Amino acid sequence: MNTILISYDLRAPGKDYPKLKSHLESYGNWAKPLESVWLIRTALTAVQVRDAAKNNVDQNDKIFAVDITSKESAWNNLSNDVSQWIQSNWK
Repeated sequence: MNTILISYDLRAPGKDYPKLKSHLESYGNWAKPLESVWLIRTALTAVQVRDAAKNNVDQNDKIFAVDITSKESAWNNLSNDVSQWIQSNWK
């Protein structure tokens, strides 16, 4: 399994993307440490995750996905739930 960090910039001011949120939640094992940053566990590659996410945003929105499996991490002021998720899944 891979841990993929996906982040996005939604270009339209004040725009909400329930379709994108539902899509990212559909991976099942995820955490959302920041407003537009998600961590997901999946067998897919970063390219596959990015391509799937592109179907749920506007054409001019920006998406960044990176496989962060087995990499060092550090954080500050994240919720206990997110901190525990990172510690359990960042393998």
